[in-house]
Amino acid sequence: MPLTTLIVDDEPLAREGLRMLLAEDPEISAIHAAKDGRQAVAAIRRTRPDLVFLDVQMPEMDGFGVVREVGAERMPAVVFVTAHDRFAIQAFEINAIDYLLKPVTRERFAQALERAKARLHLEPAEEPSRQILSLLETLAAPRRSLKRLAVRSAGKTVFVDVDDIDWIEAAENYVKLHAGRAAHLLHVAMNTLEESLDPEVFLRVHRSLIVNVGRIKELQPAVHGEYVITLRNDVRLRSGRTYSDKLKALADNPF
Repeated sequence: MPLTTLIVDDEPLAREGLRMLLAEDPEISAIHAAKDGRQAVAAIRRTRPDLVFLDVQMPEMDGFGVVREVGAERMPAVVFVTAHDRFAIQAFEINAIDYLLKPVTRERFAQALERAKARLHLEPAEEPSRQILSLLETLAAPRRSLKRLAVRSAGKTVFVDVDDIDWIEAAENYVKLHAGRAAHLLHVAMNTLEESLDPEVFLRVHRSLIVNVGRIKELQPAVHGEYVITLRNDVRLRSGRTYSDKLKALADNPF
């Protein structure tokens, strides 16, 4: 289907670069541009684009200010564009929202555009709004640990309460969240997710494993400082040797 787009960036070269890339796609029927947040808000309300490429760092009103001004529930689908900002990138990944890291490469742009088009074809209109609201909640309280995770699956977004997670394993470019009998794939790096979880609740026990310590039933020493970890649901996991001190500390009583 034909798509109308809006590019929002205060840098003329950045706007032109994205415009040239969008112009190569036959599904793009119109390309609008805005050079600051105020223009972006007006353009979104006036042209009602299907997809917005929204710069995060802009003077006066940044990309998140644009979202708040328009209202997350009324925002079109968004691909955020950002210079290196560790926390912002982490927030995008956790909340299943796509982003482009400056300088934008042709390959990465093509991936983001294809994902955006797929979401527009498959997801109901309210799903992007929910993801954006979840993103804003995360950004509003950066020092708080995550309470829930947004998992995109089969054209919809499922919200998983962090308290329900028993353990997490790495799965190439994803992590697999094990919560009771359910398992969910989340597109985020293991290190990024670990930094977003409450360290009092979740413990990294292997480069590929994070465990909810409240679910641990038994620790059994193995060779080379490793441990066999038995959870309350009788799942057995094996720790890595470099994590032995963490598990020793966990096994010690405080008296």
